Amino acid sequence: MATEATFTIPSGEFPLGTVFERLPDVAIELERIIPAQDVVVPYFWVRGTVVDDIEAAFGDHPGVVDIRLVDSVADEYLLRVEWTLDYAGVLSALTETGIPLVKAVGTSKQWTFDVRGDDRSDIAAFQQRCRELDIPVTLTKLHALTPIETDAEAALTDAQQEALVLAYDRGYFNSPRDVTMTELGEELGITQQAVASRLRRGIDRVLASTVSELPVTADDGT
Repeated sequence: MATEATFTIPSGEFPLGTVFERLPDVAIELERIIPAQDVVVPYFWVRGTVVDDIEAAFGDHPGVVDIRLVDSVADEYLLRVEWTLDYAGVLSALTETGIPLVKAVGTSKQWTFDVRGDDRSDIAAFQQRCRELDIPVTLTKLHALTPIETDAEAALTDAQQEALVLAYDRGYFNSPRDVTMTELGEELGITQQAVASRLRRGIDRVLASTVSELPVTADDGT
């Protein structure tokens, strides 16, 4: 069964991560790609800053040959990158295992990669190749491919979904809890109060989108 997975790696473990040393508040989004032998992710967006020379913000990196500005709109820049194809990193792991990249977003905190395989063995092969290359990847989500977004997912903001998934994965909803709200906040880079707000609002939205679909039955007194 087709499977999608989400992996994270530290920001500095990807060639474009050098930009965060100069522009820590930007976000980078790679264009969706299907790996090939000679072309891998030729375009990416940089958002969240306005600079005179965005190309100069990317320092030298052994994984990058050249970067060129293609277009810009307000604080968004579209750039084309030429990669060093023999550089041992996440992109080479994608190419070698033939795993399509659905989405990739980078911040000063981490890179998040959404990938897709024909089945779970493809995802496992990609994860194993990353380990062989000493790439510190962390699997944060794994699920069968679904044709459409669920009502619950559609109701959540990205921040609420991130908080709920992390809280579930770390055992916050276990009894007793395996992690505190403060620890979740430290991992998300937000305050304990912000975590509480995201969890509360997220749970409210999930319940609103699911409970409302349940059939109403007459009260029989039991």
